[in-house]
Amino acid sequence: MIKILSSLVAFFSITSLCAQNVAAEVPKLVVGITIDQLRGDYLEMFKHTFGEKGFKRLLNSGLVYANVSYDFPAIDRASAMTTLYTGANPSYHGIIAENKFAVDLNRETASFSDDKYLGNYTTEKLSPLPVKVSTLTDELQIASGGQSDVFAFAPHASQALASGGHAATGAYWIEDFSGKWATTTFYKNKQPVVDQRNRGIESTSNRINSITWRPAIDVNQYNAFPYTKNIYNFQHFFANDKKNSVKLFKQSPYVNTEVREIAEAVLRSNSLGKRMNPDFLAVTFYAGNYENALDKNYSVEIQDTYYRLDQELGKLLDAIEETVGIKNALIFVVSTGYFNEQEILPQGMVTSNGIFRPERTQALLNMYLMAVYGREQWIKKYYNRQFFFDRKLIEDKKISLADFQKTAAEFLVLSAGVQDVYTSYQMLHGAYNGVLQHYRNGYYKNISGDLFLELQPGWHVEDSQNGDHQFMRNNAVLSPVFFLGNHIKPQKIEQTIDALQIAPSVAYRLRIRAPNAAKGSILKELL
Repeated sequence: MIKILSSLVAFFSITSLCAQNVAAEVPKLVVGITIDQLRGDYLEMFKHTFGEKGFKRLLNSGLVYANVSYDFPAIDRASAMTTLYTGANPSYHGIIAENKFAVDLNRETASFSDDKYLGNYTTEKLSPLPVKVSTLTDELQIASGGQSDVFAFAPHASQALASGGHAATGAYWIEDFSGKWATTTFYKNKQPVVDQRNRGIESTSNRINSITWRPAIDVNQYNAFPYTKNIYNFQHFFANDKKNSVKLFKQSPYVNTEVREIAEAVLRSNSLGKRMNPDFLAVTFYAGNYENALDKNYSVEIQDTYYRLDQELGKLLDAIEETVGIKNALIFVVSTGYFNEQEILPQGMVTSNGIFRPERTQALLNMYLMAVYGREQWIKKYYNRQFFFDRKLIEDKKISLADFQKTAAEFLVLSAGVQDVYTSYQMLHGAYNGVLQHYRNGYYKNISGDLFLELQPGWHVEDSQNGDHQFMRNNAVLSPVFFLGNHIKPQKIEQTIDALQIAPSVAYRLRIRAPNAAKGSILKELL
């Protein structure tokens, strides 16, 4: 009996040790798949058109969180992507939006603008240095002593630079005019596979004039929206608009094919996941609207985009299985948590809302400030629902900046269409409350403005200076998160997680430090 008990104790001890070793096994390859504007409700609505290898594989075999939230205002692709890879809000990482108003230059610039570095296959001068903290991929390179390969491929520069980080082997995006894969001289390594793609006949720049976007399957299967006036067979020729052909291409599902093909080529040619140290492949797909969709409200094009995205996702997962093995990889798929709605009101419809015109609001505010403080041009710029004041003028006139901001805010909050106004002084010194903290999370000193406007839902913004024409909405967008591989137990978690938790959770699985500004807790299902 004693021998039997001893044998059982030994057996369970070994079993327990093996289980711990499996859980502690570091993945050979991490694949971060960010899908810009992915919606969970659309996954449910369009699933009857999906195959078994893409989203259904993630849903059936992965760890699924119902929703991810970003706790700061005006989320866009640059701020969301940087938040995901730093595990920090814009108040720490410094990327508050795709573009910013540079006060010293008195003009709009890209948030990743950096005049110190030239571009390859682009005239843009960009670098990841505007990200003020470390990224998940940075920490992997630090841990491996620079021996890991880190690649990022995305439709847009901000997405590639944020996910590639400061120490990437290569970070590439599709240039807006040529359609070639571009990068910055900040990164010193050149990749023959990418150069070959740019020079070859398969290059987007060589193919775009011959691409016609038509429905991939019988259009009658795109029946998810019951309010669609008609199910139409669309045709979009990118060559019809020479000036914007690449821009339109990047709003179509063909951009996902281009991203997947180059990412898969690098995965294979560089033998990612087959060396001593883990490698990292960051891929960004697009699941947003097409601005030239024939029906703006309920689009057949968006259903075709999801059908084709499901196919591309399945092909990428198959390539990972073939080269490294899903069990040897850690794959996470995450949405950027916002959606740019297209909306056309029926002709003759009258609403209780109105049109918010920034230029008019700026003129009225400046007239009021002139009456209070003197006849000067107090406002430098209205930009992205922020007002920037001439701080040097305010300082020269010996006016309290806090009082000046408060005076302006009290005037603006009475304006039609304005829900509330927050000052930068409140951000830095105000009493805590949940709404103010939400705006504080999106504020970065010397980059953000003096006043932040919260506009009322339903109001139509018409900004002729930067082309901002949109209906304000406060709808929550369901944005799922998936984890697959690395011995992760398949399960569905009906809860909302914080975007700040993703980077430290992946870092935990890699057994490396979390990014240096990441404060989010590790997801307990990944412990």
